[in-house]
Amino acid sequence: MLSETPKINHLRSTHSSPTVSALSLSSIRAKKELLESQKGLVTEEVQLPTNAFTENEMLTFWFKYAQRLNDKGHMIMESLLRISDPKLEETRILYELPNEGSKIDFEKEKPELLGYLRGHLHNHDLTIDVVVNESVKSKIAFTSQDKYNRLNEINPNLELLKKTFDLDL
Repeated sequence: MLSETPKINHLRSTHSSPTVSALSLSSIRAKKELLESQKGLVTEEVQLPTNAFTENEMLTFWFKYAQRLNDKGHMIMESLLRISDPKLEETRILYELPNEGSKIDFEKEKPELLGYLRGHLHNHDLTIDVVVNESVKSKIAFTSQDKYNRLNEINPNLELLKKTFDLDL
């Protein structure tokens, strides 16, 4: 019987320079050289949009985002967004929450909310400041009278509509 000898392929490195271990002094030197060479590169700054918007537009997208969370089943965050109405001061949204725990939960979702609002309002200067105010009472309406009063606060023309068509609650 003939015994076969295994064939050994000689591998040759295709790299022109020798490989460098990640934990060696030469790798640290190579990294510094790379950083130095990148300093000379000119980077182009991208101008992000900063279009003007109204408080009503901001509120519309705020509540659309809350509805989106509700559709996904994130009821806690959705209720945090509906506790009170945010106030707009130029590109700064002021939002009051009733306690520190709510603020912590809100801060976790804030980057996604901010990204959503910046994208839909086309303004990347937008920021959200959260203030804890223990005296904030929830504006969640439970009865139909509460719901009517809340909607009437938002749009006083609702009372005119109710009287014009002689509507009941």
